Amino acid sequence: MPRLLTYNVRRCLGLDGELSPTRIAEVIAAAEPDIVCLQELDVNRRRTGFIDQAQAIADALSMQMLFHATLRVMEEQYGNAILTPEPAVLVKAEALPAHGRFWGEPRGAMWATLRIGGKSLQLINTHLGLRRRERFKQIEALLGPEWLGHTACTGPVCLVGDFNTTSRSPLYRRIVSELRDVQYTLAGPRHRTYPSAFPVRRIDHVFIRGPVTVTRVGTVMTPLARIASDHLPLAVDFTLGATPGDQA
Repeated sequence: MPRLLTYNVRRCLGLDGELSPTRIAEVIAAAEPDIVCLQELDVNRRRTGFIDQAQAIADALSMQMLFHATLRVMEEQYGNAILTPEPAVLVKAEALPAHGRFWGEPRGAMWATLRIGGKSLQLINTHLGLRRRERFKQIEALLGPEWLGHTACTGPVCLVGDFNTTSRSPLYRRIVSELRDVQYTLAGPRHRTYPSAFPVRRIDHVFIRGPVTVTRVGTVMTPLARIASDHLPLAVDFTLGATPGDQA
C-alpha cells in the first residue's frame, strides 16, 4: 500500500537554527513513504551553503527527484520537489499567478504522472501564496483547464502541498467543491501541521479525486520532526482503483 508524504521543509532550517538536509531526510525516512512532495527547497543558494537540498535529500532516501524552481537568481534556485522510487514523468511545472503589482515570493506547481503497481497517479505539488486574493487566483488556475481540468488529468488524482489556508476558509471550500480532503474520508481527529513544535493550524493538505481510497492519515510527530522544520509532515496511506490503460 503506497504512502504519500507532503512536507514544507523551510529550506531545511530547523527551529533551533540548524541547517540540515540530513535531518529532513531522517524525518522522511522514519515515515517510510513511497512518494514525497516537498516545498521550500534551496538549490545552490548562498544562504544555505550552496547545497542542492533537493538532490541531497533524494540521494539520502535513494529516490529519484523532480524539481521545479519557482525562483531563479543566477545559479541560485528555490522551489518544490517530488521524490519517489517509482517511475515518474514530469508533465508540467509552471509559475502560478500573483495578485497585484507588488508581490512577494513567486509561487508555482508541478504535475507528475507516477506508475504505482501498474496503475497511474496524477500528482500535483504546490505551495500557495500568503495573501488571500493571490491564493484564490492560484487555486482557480489549478482547478482550471491547464491543470486539474486538463483532459490528461484523469483517473486517480492528488493535489498536495502547503496551501496556507485552513479548513474554515472560503478558499478551502472552493477546493473541496471539486476534490476530497483525505482527512475527511476517515473518522477520527484532524491532524494539524503548523507550527511544528505545537501544531494548531491545518494548512498542509492532501486532496484527492477519482478512484483513490484513503486508509490512514497522520502527521510525523517525532522529536526530530518537531524541530527540523516549522511544519510537520503529513502522511497518507492509500490504494488506487483501476482506470482504462492500466496494466492488468
